Amino acid sequence: MTFVVLFSTMSFTVNMHYCGEILVETAVFHKAKGCGMEMQKPSTEGCAITKKNCCSDEQLVVDGQDELKLQVDKTSYEQQVFIASFVYAYINLFEGLENNISSYEEYEPPLVIRQIFKIDETYLI
Repeated sequence: MTFVVLFSTMSFTVNMHYCGEILVETAVFHKAKGCGMEMQKPSTEGCAITKKNCCSDEQLVVDGQDELKLQVDKTSYEQQVFIASFVYAYINLFEGLENNISSYEEYEPPLVIRQIFKIDETYLI
């Protein structure tokens, strides 16, 4: 139950770095470093043409649950019946028999006079 609460309330980010349309790096909890081919800001003095950067970064944010209901104020009758039957079944699950009761204690094993499997064997000649 602890793991369910932990993972349902945990938030994290996934950073992805694309070079063109190819995924180069993926990072969880920190920023992706990149491929090293990012363009520097060129000076555009006297030039009206700018080159488009081929690299792009994407960020996927997974938000966890912010509000938890820590107390159960009211339980319905059906919930009480379920909890009581679950506890009763769980406690009785581990009850063992005090004595190993065997219905075969009165009987003795048969006496083996001949090896029966040898008598029933057939051989192809």
